[in-house]
Amino acid sequence: MKRSKRVALRVLTNVYIFINRNYKLYRTVLNVFSPNFRAPYNSLDHKVIVDGREIPLRIFYPRKSPVSKVLIFFHGGGWVAGNIDTYTKFCSDMAEQTKHTVIAVNYRLAPENPFPAGLDDCYYVTSELLKDPCLINCQFEDIAIIGDSAGANLAAAVSLLARDRGELMACKQILLYPATYFDHSEGSPFKSVSDNGTGYILTSKRIQAYLDMYVQNEEDKFSPYVAPILANDLSNQPKTLIITAEYDPLRDEGEAYGFKLREFNNDVTIYRMKDSLHGFMSLRLKSKATTRCYEIINDFLKDR
Repeated sequence: MKRSKRVALRVLTNVYIFINRNYKLYRTVLNVFSPNFRAPYNSLDHKVIVDGREIPLRIFYPRKSPVSKVLIFFHGGGWVAGNIDTYTKFCSDMAEQTKHTVIAVNYRLAPENPFPAGLDDCYYVTSELLKDPCLINCQFEDIAIIGDSAGANLAAAVSLLARDRGELMACKQILLYPATYFDHSEGSPFKSVSDNGTGYILTSKRIQAYLDMYVQNEEDKFSPYVAPILANDLSNQPKTLIITAEYDPLRDEGEAYGFKLREFNNDVTIYRMKDSLHGFMSLRLKSKATTRCYEIINDFLKDR
């Protein structure tokens, strides 16, 4: 990476550290810089009801042709920030690039709703759609789940939970720079936490602060539904694509999760995006990395 880019990233990192001191302020900033621009011709708001409570969804369709293949999407934001409004541009682009219907889940956020609230929402929506795929005009085998960062953590946990409960799970899962472990301090066993933990916008301290807000019971941090890599048994998981970023503190734990999935005879593809930061797919401007990432995702979805 060029020196000028590293200097610019350090400046931006310091700004984001300031924002992270107050999660409510951070949410507000995200909403300001990610306005709810939404083309009405290719998206639809919907809700599912569970225990008298609503889980909002936003459904995105490719513009040119109807499709019968579906991606259920869980957004990132450290389990604390982000929503279907701030991810509308991302999901709209995903629908266009993959030619899939994208169903974004607006799960409950921490710290107001700590673990397992967000996971429960993601699991419930996925389970209901898998049980009755006719609701979204597709076949069971045409449904995949996808998440980025904390959302990728939720996707992995949804698959483990479905296996453990003996219920239906998606045939495929796509994990974009996932969090798979609970410790992002100096004691982390993953080298990328120290190598990339400062100066690349997302810091290791910020990741740990998010996780501490999400998991408020210390014992829960050792749960495989929080840290999937801790699962004693990773057998019978969906066909998996894991994409990491070279300068991401979460890089090594994401790749290690893929290697452990392989140890249990799962079909796993792991790809490290060179010269990229955590969250590169959410950037407003199109880049070589996002273009390449969609090529990899499309090949995976087409079984190539």
